[in-house]
Amino acid sequence: MDIVYIRGLEVETVIGIYDWEREIRQTVRVDLEMATDIRQAAASEDIENTLDYKSVSDRLISFIGESEFLLVETMAEEIAQIVLNEFNVPWLRLQLGKPGAVPSATDVGVIIERGERC
Repeated sequence: MDIVYIRGLEVETVIGIYDWEREIRQTVRVDLEMATDIRQAAASEDIENTLDYKSVSDRLISFIGESEFLLVETMAEEIAQIVLNEFNVPWLRLQLGKPGAVPSATDVGVIIERGERC
């Protein structure tokens, strides 16, 4: 199994359970590892044969930026389903953080794995 990854993708969105959180935009941070086989892309040097991390990033930036969730857990599940279904990824590990949510912590959030390991 090879891994294509995206680290530190930050997007402003509406997230949170408190009334004041529903009125502002906050940053969420995405770290994503996606299973793939890079051999065909390496042999051909053709972007069409890759898991294009720019396309994945653009899709997630658009989705997260336009969405409103109460919980990071719900957002994480939705992101995972987008990546699995739209980009034909068999397995992923996603870390979704909400920096600044707890004043004494650098970051808080969830880490999930979905799909079948190759």
